[in-house]
Amino acid sequence: MKPNTTVIYTRRNCPFCTKIKKVYDAKGWTYAELVLDENYTRDQFWGEFGRSATFPQLIVDGKKTGGCNETISEFRSKGWV
Repeated sequence: MKPNTTVIYTRRNCPFCTKIKKVYDAKGWTYAELVLDENYTRDQFWGEFGRSATFPQLIVDGKKTGGCNETISEFRSKGWV
């Protein structure tokens, strides 16, 4: 199985953003990438995910799954990776 829809909120020069995108690319999964200061502001990011949120943040199949490590852990629990 695989995610149907994914939005990845990223920022430039973010190693964890690169890591999760590499996981998606290696699996051949598609995603929409939104980049800080290009597609949204920091205030919009905080409004969506809270002030303590780190980069990246993912919304997978309509559910906020957290950052890179949390999302990979969830995928492992589902047997996707």
